[in-house]
Amino acid sequence: MNDYFATCPRGLEPLLAEDLTAAGGSAVKAVPGGVAARGNLEFAYRVNLESRIATRLLWRVASADYRSEADIYRLAYDTDWTSLFSVDHSIRVYVTAIRSPLKSLEFITLKVKDAVCDRFRAETNRRPSVNTRNPEVRIHLFLTERTATLYLDTSGEPLYLRGHKQAKVGAPLKENLAAGILRLAGWKPGTPLLDPMCGSGTFLLEAAQMALDDAPGLSREAGGFGFEHLKSFDASLWRRLQREAAQRRRVVEGPLSIFGSDIDGDAVSRTRQNLAHAGLDDLVTLQQADLLTRPAPADSGVLVANPPYGERLGSAEELAAFYPLLGNALKQRFAGWSCWFLSADTQLPKLIRLQTSRKIPLYNGALECRLYGFDIVAGSARRERQSSVLSQGQTSR
Repeated sequence: MNDYFATCPRGLEPLLAEDLTAAGGSAVKAVPGGVAARGNLEFAYRVNLESRIATRLLWRVASADYRSEADIYRLAYDTDWTSLFSVDHSIRVYVTAIRSPLKSLEFITLKVKDAVCDRFRAETNRRPSVNTRNPEVRIHLFLTERTATLYLDTSGEPLYLRGHKQAKVGAPLKENLAAGILRLAGWKPGTPLLDPMCGSGTFLLEAAQMALDDAPGLSREAGGFGFEHLKSFDASLWRRLQREAAQRRRVVEGPLSIFGSDIDGDAVSRTRQNLAHAGLDDLVTLQQADLLTRPAPADSGVLVANPPYGERLGSAEELAAFYPLLGNALKQRFAGWSCWFLSADTQLPKLIRLQTSRKIPLYNGALECRLYGFDIVAGSARRERQSSVLSQGQTSR
């Protein structure tokens, strides 16, 4: 059994803990920014193959207290790297720190790289090459105030890079954050889903894959995972897990109850291109439409959106004008719908003039946001109830 740490967008740690437990992990513990767990090789492969929430799965290989750069070098040098991967593989070192007393992370990065190369040279008379763009082996050092921990990255490229989005928009939503929002919103395959500000289609892509039970890691090419370059790699186990996941994928005829739209025709074109690249364009209904005027595609369902806010939309005056119109549109056309908006604008609940059912802190990259949930009841329905109450009161008199 090995010790692992999976990273994810801040706010999604409980969902990631569920993923790690489902993959067979034990001693699962969520902390800010990720989840620690113990597991075997199959656990590591399953997390990389199946988790829609994880960003990376890191394998802890060494840890010690430290006071100086020399302590960091010694920790890295004493780690038996030659038993973990071949000198023929290229490497890159990444350093992350929280409250570390050491002044230069760049210098620490160089010290770790030197220690790894020195250890290989001492044992093999060769050293691994450094590749800062596309390394085969990624070594992560995490520093707290007193403790240094070394990890090997089993994932390689971040797991949210599913390989489906060819056409992108500015500041696109990461796939694992979109998948987490769908789960937090309570959406289940079969329930109508609408993203009326679809951008490059991230919510729609994730929802369609969830509906098909399509493991996100299946789309990655051979050699694309970090664990494939480690000496512990079990190719037969990995092929079995891939085969089982592929056989589990559902076959669906005709469109799913997944709908997307955007006021920007270019965004609709980009979404259509991305859905086609993923082979999902026949399953999602897409159109150019303005959320303020478009009708709901079903009597009830889940609406999710990452609306423009802050500098993406413009001035505070524009926001103050837009959100009340949005609230009116939801009341008029989306009665019976559960509507969810990711926003960094804390004025949204007040300006939209709707009662929030939930408010969940999330991070979109480094940007602190909230996921606001609204259960929509039409204004006309409220007026009908009020009219009924008044008529009953008049009758009783």
